[in-house]
Amino acid sequence: MLVLVLVCVASATATFAVNPADCNAFYKLNNKTAFESLVGYIDATKEQENFLKEIFKVTEVELKAAVSKGNDQWVENVISYNLRNTKCFLTEDQYRKYIVFINVYLKNDNSFALLSEAK
Repeated sequence: MLVLVLVCVASATATFAVNPADCNAFYKLNNKTAFESLVGYIDATKEQENFLKEIFKVTEVELKAAVSKGNDQWVENVISYNLRNTKCFLTEDQYRKYIVFINVYLKNDNSFALLSEAK
């Protein structure tokens, strides 16, 4: 299962390197509806919710700067920062759900309701 998650992460970061516009899922994580849906879907504690808010703020600011400079390596580094830090304080199951949430959002723009109902 861990190998599957790693393959998803590797393919996701490879996709971002090719087209920084695909980072939209990371930009919108600070959106109230998206954030609440994610927190509910992964069943985050209040402490985890606070960590997520901080990581998403940093991710959004850094991604905007990286994309505005057209620096693909910087974009990859910011996404890696997001994934590494969320992995540090989420449980293994929560992190898997987080990766699914991001990937589904990238494929189906704004499909948060389906994921939150599937909890």
